[in-house]
Amino acid sequence: MNSKKNLTRFTYETAAFEGWRLCISRAGSSFTKYFSDKKFGGMKKSLSEAQKALTEIKAILDSAKKVDGKLSATTVRKVEALLKKY
Repeated sequence: MNSKKNLTRFTYETAAFEGWRLCISRAGSSFTKYFSDKKFGGMKKSLSEAQKALTEIKAILDSAKKVDGKLSATTVRKVEALLKKY
């Protein structure tokens, strides 16, 4: 499978990690989470979880208010809490 916007596929024969990396940046803040094939039960399942998380994050970020051109601390905490859920 190929990478998609905000989702990058990591498949290395010599590395311990295989899975998807979610990375999204908005208004000076970046959020990154790795979705391991091993943890989620395969490539398609880890992709599905990563896409679900990305959709939820985008919903939070799209409705977020900015303070001095940056995301508010509350918004950053919401996204970080959501990523910990996965």
